[in-house]
Amino acid sequence: MKRLAYIFLFIVFLSCEEKQTNQVLDFQTYFEISDGQETPSYNEVINFYIELAKKFPEINIQTIGETDSGFPLHIVTYNPDGDFNFQKISEDKAIIMINNGIHPGESDGVDATMLLYRDLAVEKIKAPKNTVLAAIPIYNIGGALNRNSTTRVNQQGPKEYGFRGNAQNYDLNRDFIKTDTKNTKTFANIFHLIKPDIFIDNHVSNGADYQYVLTHLFTQHNKLGGKLGNYLHNELMPALETSLAKDNWDITPYVNVFNEVPENGFSQFMDHPRYSTGYTTLWNTLGMMVETHMLKPYKQRVEGTYELMNKMISIAEKDVKKIKRLRQETIEVQSEQEFYYNNWQLDTSKISTLQFKGYEADFIPSEITGFTRLKYDRNRPFTKEVAYSNYFVPQDTLKIPEAYIFKKGWSKVVDLLELNHISYERLAKDTLLTVESYRIKDYKTRNNAYEGHYPHYETKVSKITKKIQFSAGDFLIPTNQLGLRYIMETLEPTAVDSFFNWNFFDTVLQQKEGFSPYVFEELALEVLNGNEVLKTEFELKKENEKEFSENWYAQLNWVYQHSEYYEQAHLQYPVYRIIE
Repeated sequence: MKRLAYIFLFIVFLSCEEKQTNQVLDFQTYFEISDGQETPSYNEVINFYIELAKKFPEINIQTIGETDSGFPLHIVTYNPDGDFNFQKISEDKAIIMINNGIHPGESDGVDATMLLYRDLAVEKIKAPKNTVLAAIPIYNIGGALNRNSTTRVNQQGPKEYGFRGNAQNYDLNRDFIKTDTKNTKTFANIFHLIKPDIFIDNHVSNGADYQYVLTHLFTQHNKLGGKLGNYLHNELMPALETSLAKDNWDITPYVNVFNEVPENGFSQFMDHPRYSTGYTTLWNTLGMMVETHMLKPYKQRVEGTYELMNKMISIAEKDVKKIKRLRQETIEVQSEQEFYYNNWQLDTSKISTLQFKGYEADFIPSEITGFTRLKYDRNRPFTKEVAYSNYFVPQDTLKIPEAYIFKKGWSKVVDLLELNHISYERLAKDTLLTVESYRIKDYKTRNNAYEGHYPHYETKVSKITKKIQFSAGDFLIPTNQLGLRYIMETLEPTAVDSFFNWNFFDTVLQQKEGFSPYVFEELALEVLNGNEVLKTEFELKKENEKEFSENWYAQLNWVYQHSEYYEQAHLQYPVYRIIE
């Protein structure tokens, strides 16, 4: 009797295995058919998920929002319970959001995610109970449609791939704060719909040669801060590294070097809010980029990306309650926060050590230029201790205001606040308010175009408290809300990726009115004679500054700028801080 039972179970097992094998064959990917040499086109990717969703109730594909290409973005959700209401499932399940094809030449994640969803659906790998996946199959559709085999000049496969720029030639991984593209607007809608606990953005990179197929670029843990930052740095990242190593997938931090050897040491890449993981961190999401090594075979890179995502599912399964608790606690701490820290710089007092697996390299004469060039030798692998700088400290500490306020007319700012679910109020009536006011004291501007802008940097401001008359309908943005980090990073002009530094307020940098010297001479004399303090300052400036003393126009302009006739809008930052 027992023997018959065993035979029956064996037959059932074989039957299930055969069914699973058939289902895998039914949904073979283009990557598999080509033996890991090719990646599918945009239409082939979308059609694959449509067919998968028809067959398996655990998978749903949804069209959501526009892109610059004219084609819509999709999100593909995997939930073993078949429930795709994100408001409901986010209460007790970990949500992992996966972004693919932000740079379509880096297609590893596109193929790895197709394999992962298929294998979960057919139960080739263990289905999670506490984790839901939501993936954007290809984010940069315009770039994916621009297929070629030459623009990734150093990359080892696939045979054809997309182009880095989108339909307007924007690099979408520089657009998350400034939001110049339809793609990014739709991404914001998806992100705020899903509210992911973990975010994975799949990439490929090369700045050096080394033994690893996989590298990781987690969001900077000090910047994320608090218990959530500690969990990311001391638990999540080591757990992922250890889990992958057990299956012979060694991984190291993103090798942040260019035309240098890694064994000289390198630092963690700082993911400012312009980047995907820098943006998602503003809502306390645990973010990481997967960076496979472009000099490794394509098949190997896709398989490594697949394994990493699968391991992350296991971590989310185990830590779901902890992750949700830490994210909620971070929100609560944020609501009591008095200061905000930004403009992060390397902490040179703290250095980590990596057991780094690289290749020896030589600097030899170039046959083209005659100058010295770098050449790696894969016949000389090594494992060495390498210094890794992965601690940062804030350069600036800002007191968080009760609210920000700005006048009607700055519509692009309002549009982005609304897009990112930032709550605001409109003044009910004309009101005189005491506010902190910034004037732009100094800034530098890039000489070359960068992603459709000439961004500012090293911005400095002066601050005074004064009374300003605001009008009914002006915008008041309280800071005590979930989007505090987004508010601070965009509205504080000295923040690296502030709206000011992205040129949103450049009109205040240009003086609109002026003076005619031959007329202003008499008036300037009246101004100086009517103000002894100003006159003394003027005379001292002439005595101590030779260039000023020899420039008659600079002298008149100085008087003009220190008079009541000088326009107040010039260099006046138009967003004000309400402290009480």
